[in-house]
Amino acid sequence: MTGPGLGTRLRHLLELLDGDVAVVEEELGLTGFRPRYAPFLRTLAALGPSSIRSLAEVVEVTHSAASQTVAAMERKGLVSLSPGTDARQRIVDLTPQARTLLPKLEQAWEATEAAGRELDAELPHPLSEVVIAALEALQRKALRDRIRDKL
Repeated sequence: MTGPGLGTRLRHLLELLDGDVAVVEEELGLTGFRPRYAPFLRTLAALGPSSIRSLAEVVEVTHSAASQTVAAMERKGLVSLSPGTDARQRIVDLTPQARTLLPKLEQAWEATEAAGRELDAELPHPLSEVVIAALEALQRKALRDRIRDKL
């Protein structure tokens, strides 16, 4: 019998990382904030109002994932949506509530990045570099194609 597969281990790792970030954010008073919101809020803080498609590109997620995250953020009162240049486009902007959270979020982001660098230093290969290399390799050849080659 074999142990858990790569996907199971990656999901567990992500649960540990996101779970611990969420605990610290809660301790900072960011109740109900989810770690997946952070890159969207950081992007909006840096670039200003943006389309969901633009956010997806900058954050490097699918349009569907960006749309779902933005919808969740809208329900939490963190972003507002307005019509874009055509009927399909929606422009996302930070709400005043989100702007008041930015200093605490910045504190959490900086501490999280420092903790990530500390974790990288303890590993035989920096996790951040391994993740980037894996993403690049999968862009060259998708896992589905690699699996098919083994069938």
